[in-house]
Amino acid sequence: MKCSVLQLIRRTTHTNFIQTLKTTHNPSHYYALLAPYRLYLSTAMQNIPQDPNSSEQLSALNKHFSTFSYVRNNRSEDDRLLYSRIKTSPCPQTYPHLVRWYNHVNRTMSTGSEAEQPGKVSRGQPTWYRPDENTAQLKIYNSLTRRKDTFVPANGMNVTWYNCGPTVYDASHMGHARSYITFDILRRIMTDYFGFNILYVMNITDIDDKIIYRARTKFLLDRYRSEMGTRDKNEVLSEIRQSVDDFKLKTSKMSAEDPKLKMMQKVLDGLAPVLHKDDCDLGELLTLASMAMETWLDTRFGADVTDHSIFAALTQHWESEFHNDLRDLNVLPADVLTRVTDYVPEIIEYVQKIIENGYGYASNGSVYFDSAAWRRDRGYLAKLKPESVGDLDALAEGEGKFTDINSKEKKNQVDFALWKSSKPGEPFWDSPWGKGRPGWHIECSAMADSICTNQLDIHSGGEDLLFPHHDNEILQAEGYSNSKQWVNYFIHAGHLSIEGCKMSKSLKNFITIKDALKKNTGRQLRIHFLCHSWHGGLDYSESGMSEAVTTEKYFNDFFLLVKYHKASLGEGISSFTKLSPLELKLYENLQECQKIVHNALADSFDTPTAMRALKSVVSDSYTYLSEQKEQPNVRLLIQVAVYVTKILSVFGVVSSPDKIGFASASEGSVSTEDIALPFVKALSEFRDDVRTAARELKAHDILNKCDNLRDNVLPELGVRLEDREVGEPAVFKVDDKETLLREKKQRQEEILRKEREKAEKAAAREKAAREKLEKGKMSPDQMFRNEQYSAWNEQGLPTHDAKGNEVTKSQMKKLQKLQANQEKLHKAYLQHISDLEI
Repeated sequence: MKCSVLQLIRRTTHTNFIQTLKTTHNPSHYYALLAPYRLYLSTAMQNIPQDPNSSEQLSALNKHFSTFSYVRNNRSEDDRLLYSRIKTSPCPQTYPHLVRWYNHVNRTMSTGSEAEQPGKVSRGQPTWYRPDENTAQLKIYNSLTRRKDTFVPANGMNVTWYNCGPTVYDASHMGHARSYITFDILRRIMTDYFGFNILYVMNITDIDDKIIYRARTKFLLDRYRSEMGTRDKNEVLSEIRQSVDDFKLKTSKMSAEDPKLKMMQKVLDGLAPVLHKDDCDLGELLTLASMAMETWLDTRFGADVTDHSIFAALTQHWESEFHNDLRDLNVLPADVLTRVTDYVPEIIEYVQKIIENGYGYASNGSVYFDSAAWRRDRGYLAKLKPESVGDLDALAEGEGKFTDINSKEKKNQVDFALWKSSKPGEPFWDSPWGKGRPGWHIECSAMADSICTNQLDIHSGGEDLLFPHHDNEILQAEGYSNSKQWVNYFIHAGHLSIEGCKMSKSLKNFITIKDALKKNTGRQLRIHFLCHSWHGGLDYSESGMSEAVTTEKYFNDFFLLVKYHKASLGEGISSFTKLSPLELKLYENLQECQKIVHNALADSFDTPTAMRALKSVVSDSYTYLSEQKEQPNVRLLIQVAVYVTKILSVFGVVSSPDKIGFASASEGSVSTEDIALPFVKALSEFRDDVRTAARELKAHDILNKCDNLRDNVLPELGVRLEDREVGEPAVFKVDDKETLLREKKQRQEEILRKEREKAEKAAAREKAAREKLEKGKMSPDQMFRNEQYSAWNEQGLPTHDAKGNEVTKSQMKKLQKLQANQEKLHKAYLQHISDLEI
């Protein structure tokens, strides 16, 4: 008999299938038909009840199995699942067909050839039940979709990541720190926690309109200052005043909403007192008028600056400072660093390919992206922020200071420069279109392609780069390769504000990274960032940094406490003890913390939730120590501390994950802490003995010396001692010397503050007492005898006002109350005088 699988699937009844199976003599047909048979069973049982133990469900199943026949040792996954949900063997009299099926599955639950029978042990392996998969997969908030997407690298565990680097023309500020610390945290999580192999590429923009203007004006201003001493003073004064007049004219034409207006007005206000003094100091005046003079000099002499080294000197200086800042922030260096000036040949080839593909055109020595051609073929001009298409202000800012967005060189207003024709006073490279330089957007597309080729897993940058920079990058890259998707995951760090306001020099809240590091450590800044969403807004404020300092201390105190207990940990089998109920609870809390941390990190790097979980398990450890009356389980505490250290290391907060807590100074492979701890322990125990003896002898001088050792001597050596209740040994901790000295200084300042407040309150009380006595000099019967009233009674209370009108009853009650108060004051005054005479 010939029976195809297709014909078999078309059979509609189980009986027909069984008849077909019985008439099949060819073994190959038999086994070929077995797979469709299983498919048939699976389809028939696709709606398996969650609880099939009710009489209604069992009756329905009995009817369902009434037409079934079975093949020995064969069962489907649906059979196994239903079998596992039936709690007991059904009644054979009530459900005969279901029992027949149940016994069949029971016999096939062994994978061996020998079926399980009552009273007989099977030699085959019982069925293995696969655990449910509940491990969270990494999801990343993707700017391309504005949602969290499951992260799927294009090449297994290998990930290509391109990050937009800085334009190096000035000091790096906290806005830069927001971006680079954020992506350093994400990068560390992906490598050190999730195990991805990341190729991290970052660019340095070392040629740009801002760089050209800053380098040129700095050169011209420095030259003007050096030549100023050899020139006529009145001539120099006249030029400075002319530059200020031009500056005023420019200011008068600015919109009131322009953020630069306040800063420029402040410059004019500072110049006003000295500008028209003939005897003013020219050097001081030039410094005050530098903003005005920069523009004045550049307008007249900027085109004469032709030495490329002038621009390179500026960018090399600020790039070096940028890398120093990243080092101080503990930001890992990029695997590959690309500078625009090193990749000009590749950029020229890239632009040429875009033209060849029909998405670029040359015009008057420049090359522009043809937005109309792209829109015609693809139907969009922005993937990340399509609502901003047509925002001419944003487009103008992206094009730079020296590029006119309304230039007639362009076919459309929204076309942007791929290659810019260099004007006099600008650096240039030879190209097929003449002497010029790269546009801003093209550099990242071309350099990323040179390293990663055609597609990126991740592209990152600040939120301010969404449009037009990153949207234009996408157009260029996909126009170059004719691909549908250049980047799979675009991620953007959220904006940073300063005390709730946008960072701006005009608002005097422009904070460089170096300024921030004078107030707080790089670790504290990182902790502050970790406690906030990486793609949401972040406020850099005194209160926020205070919380970060408190969090750092909270973790550090815990680490030091665990190290203290670790010093008393025995060796060998005696260090392992049975877990008490309190310890089991702490262990469960640790496991719950680990679960929360994993799920949080998988949920688009939710570090705030992870940090809360870490603090929670530390709190649980403190609770355990407070409730544990006997010797604590040190190994369990170490396990908690090691895990917290590991996660903080993943975040870049801890630099030595192989040791508990924050790193201390080390020499060679052995840390100073490991060397010092036995000696500190011996000293602490000796001091405990001395204090005990001194208490018994009531030797207060010796106790004071013990306190001095704790408060002043040991902190200088990086040792913290914490005395506990009488009879309990002090807790000793090897800590960071600078931290201890800073805490000591804060304690001293706090003591001085409290003493100052106490003195101020005492002075205020004394002043109030003097005023009270002064007020009490007047006798109560004289206090109302003034021009407001015309008649009084014998107690001195007014009966008529100045116009002769009788005082009302309500007014009289108020006056009586006032007089009663005055009587008390007067008595107090008289008592004070009496005391003085005595």
